[in-house]
Amino acid sequence: MTRARVLFAEVPCFYAAIECSQHPELRGRPVIVGGDPRKRGLVQAASPDALEAGVALDMPLVEALRLCPRARAVRTDMALYRDLSRQLLACLRRVFAQLEPFGLAAAYFAVPVSPDPEVSARLLAERVRQELGLPLRVGIASAKFVARVAAEEAGAEGVLSVAEGAEREFLRPLGVERLDGVGRKTAAALAELGAVTIGEVQRLGRERLEEVFGTHGLRIFSFASALDDSPVRASRHPQSLSRELTLPGEVLDRAVIGEQLLELARQLEGELARQGLAAGRVGVKVRFVDQGTQSRSRALSELVVAAGDLHAVALGLLDRTEVGSRRIRGLGLQLGKLAAAAEADRQLDLFFGGR
Repeated sequence: MTRARVLFAEVPCFYAAIECSQHPELRGRPVIVGGDPRKRGLVQAASPDALEAGVALDMPLVEALRLCPRARAVRTDMALYRDLSRQLLACLRRVFAQLEPFGLAAAYFAVPVSPDPEVSARLLAERVRQELGLPLRVGIASAKFVARVAAEEAGAEGVLSVAEGAEREFLRPLGVERLDGVGRKTAAALAELGAVTIGEVQRLGRERLEEVFGTHGLRIFSFASALDDSPVRASRHPQSLSRELTLPGEVLDRAVIGEQLLELARQLEGELARQGLAAGRVGVKVRFVDQGTQSRSRALSELVVAAGDLHAVALGLLDRTEVGSRRIRGLGLQLGKLAAAAEADRQLDLFFGGR
């Protein structure tokens, strides 16, 4: 019986794609995202044309610029990337309510075979392009691993569907490094066995791989044979939301810290409203100047959505930290046990019912 299809959607080269969308002057140029080249910073992301020029992740930025002198180097901005990641997942959920996030820039979906999943995939790509100005590539297959590889083969903004029963043939010509769990050492060991493509791994067989690699060999064989049966663990909304900030200077004043915490609460109130959610747990994280951190959280008896309520709980949690006696550098507010906001309304109805 034909199973539901697995759809994997991702924004390729996420950090670089964001920088190009935010800064039009970068479009048409190779982009490399990383640390300060004067401090031996490393490449964290690169645009497709920079990768084609030989730039690789974790390469020293100085070397990357030597390989691709036309490239524009951009400093990593994780706050921006996390914010766009939240927007991306919210955008995807407006097309398919249930998804399983994969890192910052991708998600899995379990979609029915009818209507045509390729139509759904192109709808996702169009929505992300319109709302966020970012490219989206999509792979479709009967298994999560194959769908992810199909997306990688689809190009910067393509859609590639692997027919059920054709998965092994699709994987056969690809290099062994495309298999989950195959790094440089394992790839070298497979090469010694005469396997540099996935098809050659398939021919080695299950018993030979188990003999050489043990249980890891069984996992390699499963992926090479497209036997990945892991389910899509989809949910209708994120399980948690958070915001963090770095404070200017070294702050000791409790009132200043409280004001910054209120700003974080207002940001999260807006995010809850956009996604139609309410929070059942609130947590705070404090990063001190001496690099120590303290985290405190509390489960709530009722779901909350308002910034004032979030702030009040967070201030109580601050009382359980050393804020006020140690200077702090960073502050975070986290929300958990998220549920649909309608549930918060139902709780209020029960509380006030009969009055």
